[in-house]
Amino acid sequence: MKSETLKGRLTTEEIVLSSEAIERLEQFAQLLHEWNRIHNLTGAKTVSAIYDNIIDSLFPLNFIKRTKTLLDVGTGAGFPGLVLAIALPEVETVLCEPLKKRVSFLKYAIVDLGLKHCKVEAKKVEKVVHEPFELISSRAVTNTKLLLSLTEAISDKKTAYLFYKGSQVFDEIDEVQHQLDYDIVQKNRRNYLYIKGQK
Repeated sequence: MKSETLKGRLTTEEIVLSSEAIERLEQFAQLLHEWNRIHNLTGAKTVSAIYDNIIDSLFPLNFIKRTKTLLDVGTGAGFPGLVLAIALPEVETVLCEPLKKRVSFLKYAIVDLGLKHCKVEAKKVEKVVHEPFELISSRAVTNTKLLLSLTEAISDKKTAYLFYKGSQVFDEIDEVQHQLDYDIVQKNRRNYLYIKGQK
């Protein structure tokens, strides 16, 4: 039987975080659970389901290279961007989310959790103005080719990408693989597409 505590589940997945980060993640899960009852921000309706999403968001920490800047495209209720921001306090994190009720939640959570290195851009990603990010993440927003195109102005050849995908990733990568240095890491029904740079 899997442990129902977040700490227990992180241990099972061999995800190592500081006790402060784990406390903040538990605080985030409670906060999202409360807000979700009223505002319907995510399909994860229980704290346990929110923990599932937290583990999904954090699993790539086992294989990605650490960066100084991160942009998360279409953060929604905080997956994976806000969760990664909690786990990586040294990384300047920008959460890109156009939907107003989700923006309100993200801004509240950032203040409540004391995440001074994290901010929200309440707009579509193609409207974001920033120097090239070192890492761009996204979960279930759009296809890989379009995501690469939409983030062209805020990336360069050294930018890495972390896309949380389902089975469609194999068809999507066929369209762009000749330009990319990438790995696909599979876990359960998730395929993590990690693009380490462009050729």
